[in-house]
Amino acid sequence: MKKAFVIAILFLVTVQLLAQKVKSKSEKMNTSTVHYTFELSDKVSRQKVIFKNRYGITLSGDLYLPKNAGTEKLAALVISGPFGAVKQQSSGLYANQMAERGFIALAFDPSYTGESSGEPRNVASPEINTEDFSAAVDFLGLQQNVDRNKIGIIGICGFGGFALNATAIDKRVKAVATTSLYDMTRVMSKGYNDSVTLEQRTKTLEGLGEQRWKDAEAGKPADGPRNLPETLKGDEPQFVKEYFDYYRTPRGFQVNSVIFRSIL
Repeated sequence: MKKAFVIAILFLVTVQLLAQKVKSKSEKMNTSTVHYTFELSDKVSRQKVIFKNRYGITLSGDLYLPKNAGTEKLAALVISGPFGAVKQQSSGLYANQMAERGFIALAFDPSYTGESSGEPRNVASPEINTEDFSAAVDFLGLQQNVDRNKIGIIGICGFGGFALNATAIDKRVKAVATTSLYDMTRVMSKGYNDSVTLEQRTKTLEGLGEQRWKDAEAGKPADGPRNLPETLKGDEPQFVKEYFDYYRTPRGFQVNSVIFRSIL
């Protein structure tokens, strides 16, 4: 399975770049909460599912099934990410492509994000998001058409690290692949390319402490800063331009994604 799994992932890296055509800039954003940024394959069926993690949070997922599957049990994949994205974006695209190739694939919204539950909204926790992957494995293993000995994980971008965490501690996971992996804990602490100094980090922590006083007085946490601007100035780092080209254009925009808004 591992060899086929790796080959499929290498194929998918190319598919993600080529299969989604960049749409006209004049096209309006689709602001429907049920909008998918890709077309469902005619070889695949998709169904809404829900399941709970061990923190009691209800997770919302889409289960992708190959239509030509027989009665035999199939290998299955759990897929999530990027960080702050939702299942109608990249994770769903990956699940769609993998189901075309004979896998049962589950793309899900992490805790606190998209259609999944959890309060406050739009926050992240390495521990809870790692548990989200294992909870998804729980769900897949209870399906009659899934081979429990052939369950793998795909972690995309910021969820690549959480995927590795889950694989390290959950020995039911037989294979893992990541794409465009970010170590989100390190990024949050040291910034992209370790660009944040100790003095800058200390100032940020002091500001967060002051914000907690304000949140305590208000009775709820304030929204974090916006992740992506409404428009680009032109002098942004290349990775910001690439984020914008997906999340802030009709190609990848999804109103439930927190990437274009804010995340604490």
